[in-house]
Amino acid sequence: MKQKLIIGWLYPTLMNIYGDRGNIIALQKRCEWRNIETEVLRLDVDFSEKELKYCDILLMGGAQDKQQEAVVKDLFEMKDNLREMIENGIPGLYICGAYQFLGNYYKEANGNIINGLGIFDLYTESPGENAKRLIGNMVIDTDIFGKIVGFENHGGRTYLGKKIKPFGKVIKGFGNNGTDQTEGAIYKNSFGTYSHGPILPKNPILADYLMKTALEIKYKTPAVLSKIDDSLEQKARLAIAKRLSVGI
Repeated sequence: MKQKLIIGWLYPTLMNIYGDRGNIIALQKRCEWRNIETEVLRLDVDFSEKELKYCDILLMGGAQDKQQEAVVKDLFEMKDNLREMIENGIPGLYICGAYQFLGNYYKEANGNIINGLGIFDLYTESPGENAKRLIGNMVIDTDIFGKIVGFENHGGRTYLGKKIKPFGKVIKGFGNNGTDQTEGAIYKNSFGTYSHGPILPKNPILADYLMKTALEIKYKTPAVLSKIDDSLEQKARLAIAKRLSVGI
């Protein structure tokens, strides 16, 4: 039986910046090379509950503030459905603004509170207009995947609560807030991160984890992924690490 995965791309028109679309391409190609069929479901504004529940993997990128404001109302209407999928272990990758949306709230520089979805136990604060943006290549050390490389570009500072674990520890770069050495967050099979660039082509081990987990949940049987020549991806990882004087 040929296997198939449905990739749900949340708000591809509005939440797609700094190369986040590359995550979709990476998943599609790594499935194609293994003879796994894929379908990308573009879940733009006013998508339905039925469409969301059809998905085996969820991905959502980042955006500028104006685009994120346009998404907030629509996303809140689907909050309970998205929460159910995350709680049920549906694998997902949420980048930058999407990562912030999943938290409890975003506090603007003027003190105004913008409520988040409350799925991830974290909050984000704006440091103010004159604060330094956290930009550049980064390397983090994770318990599951070893060292992950990425590129961050964000102004908000995110702080984790007690009910969620960081994606990794910052070796080089800034991470969630530039102070506590945490980067991103993991909850169930969902990953939040500030890594644009995009992250999956640079870290095929993460892409394969999302694929493998999705296959096992959908088909209710252990999944064994055939090996792929990742020498090109490894060269890219090494180039970034070398630039940062980090061994990986």
